[in-house]
Amino acid sequence: MVSGLLWRRPELGLPWPLAKYGGSALWGAMVFFIVAGAIARRRPIRGAVVAAALVAMVEISQAIHFEPLDRFRATALGALLLGRTFDWWDIAAYWAGIGMALLATTLATRAHVGQSKRAG
Repeated sequence: MVSGLLWRRPELGLPWPLAKYGGSALWGAMVFFIVAGAIARRRPIRGAVVAAALVAMVEISQAIHFEPLDRFRATALGALLLGRTFDWWDIAAYWAGIGMALLATTLATRAHVGQSKRAG
């Protein structure tokens, strides 16, 4: 979460699209790692599917407006957890982050298994 927030800092001087959507990709990766660690340790693809559905639902929920939800979104915590404005490109960035996290997890798992086989 911290890296995603820092990624968007103007002091980094990143171009706006990279700052916005790179931060979204990091958020998607974070959701993947939380979901995969909590419910899908042995099946990271399942974690990716659940994370992809979860982030899409959160983003789509931003198109829904009613007073209590909008008040929560107006807080710092609400903005961090739910966001404020709907954007299809955010979903694409979240899914890209999930895909990269899944790839990294798969490669790390294969490397670990390969090392275990060579050691044993």
